[in-house]
Amino acid sequence: MRKLVNQTSKRNYFILVIVLIIAFSGIQFIHPEIKNSPATGDFEAPADVKAIIIRACYDCHSNQTNLRWYDKVAPIYWQVAQHVKDGRAGLNFSTWKNLAPADQKAKLWEAVNQISAGAMPVKDYVLVHSSAKVSANDLVVLKKYMADMVVNKPADTAKINALDKQYQHWQKGKVAAGKLPTALNSVTYIPDYKNWQPISTTERFDNGTMRVIFGNDVATKAIKENHINPWPNGTIFAKVAWDQLADKDGEVHTGAFKQIEYMIKDDQKYKTTKGWGFARFKTPKLVPYGTDVMFARECVSCHKPLADEDFVFTQPLKHQ
Repeated sequence: MRKLVNQTSKRNYFILVIVLIIAFSGIQFIHPEIKNSPATGDFEAPADVKAIIIRACYDCHSNQTNLRWYDKVAPIYWQVAQHVKDGRAGLNFSTWKNLAPADQKAKLWEAVNQISAGAMPVKDYVLVHSSAKVSANDLVVLKKYMADMVVNKPADTAKINALDKQYQHWQKGKVAAGKLPTALNSVTYIPDYKNWQPISTTERFDNGTMRVIFGNDVATKAIKENHINPWPNGTIFAKVAWDQLADKDGEVHTGAFKQIEYMIKDDQKYKTTKGWGFARFKTPKLVPYGTDVMFARECVSCHKPLADEDFVFTQPLKHQ
């Protein structure tokens, strides 16, 4: 009887192996196309900078995807194809020159910022493609390239006039009280952010702005208790942006107000946008950003690489 059971078990095991081999062979024919179209305006930069970008970014963020033999094996290939599709949609270095100069700077700033945060290249990609890893020295090269784009000179007349105009407007009491503006996803402007604690700062090399991130009481309590991944429901961040002005002595200070952005944590209310409610209000008139409610998906796409950090880019200074 035992011998018969062993023979049956071996036969079942053999059949299972055969089925798995057939299934594995069959899925190799399911290959979403990864089309490498001709470059219509490739990224240009100094040789050392471009070498890093090609090595770390081009496989997913260009039309020059280089598939290794192991990338072509399903089901790994399916994930690679999705990475390429998503990567090209967000940033394609092969169509770089199709972007306006300001958009080029913004995209490059975003890329370097995500690399600096450890969100790019994607971790599971680097695990298999070790050559794509961006070293600390590589990051220094990229940051220097970005910094060299910024001409450190006294603020131009337009920025100074914009600041003076705002100041005079406020001094004359022309800011009318009224209904608070609301974004298309129902996030309402929160004026109380002025009483919150500043938790970090950042600047945009690409557009000459400086920013301060404020956190409400829930956020500051979470920071003190080291409860920031995930952040608790009720956390609110307000990122305020101003022009960055430099005087003749090189001292930098804030200029005209540009915009304010909010991130509000509620993992049920904002479930479709990864637990965060996003909103942006531009200019002193606090004009809500976006043409329809789908604008929040744009925000999520930008923050998606920081999923392991609960989608938050700029961590509190205490934890840096």
